[in-house]
Amino acid sequence: MNEQELYKEKKQDPSLKLFVVMSKAQRTISDLVKDDIQRYELNPTEFGVLELLYHQGPQPLQKIGEKILLASGSITYVVDKLEKKKYLERVPCPNDRRITFASITDKGRELLHSIFPDHWKRIESILGGLTDEEKRQAINLLKKLGKYADAQQE
Repeated sequence: MNEQELYKEKKQDPSLKLFVVMSKAQRTISDLVKDDIQRYELNPTEFGVLELLYHQGPQPLQKIGEKILLASGSITYVVDKLEKKKYLERVPCPNDRRITFASITDKGRELLHSIFPDHWKRIESILGGLTDEEKRQAINLLKKLGKYADAQQE
């Protein structure tokens, strides 16, 4: 098989095409969401931590990273920044001195309460190219693909 035939075969491969299309879509969507978050003088990681605490309550610092897909070394930096802005506070665990919780403050709760509705609308607008049924189908297909890919790591 010559180089041109190999290129044509690769170009028609649905796995490669799906990877490229998913990567481009994810990058564009992420950039648009990031731009929206930055309007509130937060970066996506700070927003993710606040959103987690807002919706799920106080969390052990050690668990935040795995819940929002952030390296554990970065958690301290992000928590320090949010604590300096008075959006969250560290709360020692009464039963285990090794554990410290991050808890959203009233100021952080008010911030998220005021910005989340507009942020949600922006996400709906960004993803408005699909119907609700197509979104559900995409969710199911991407979950299936993710689980399969995850099993490849074992």
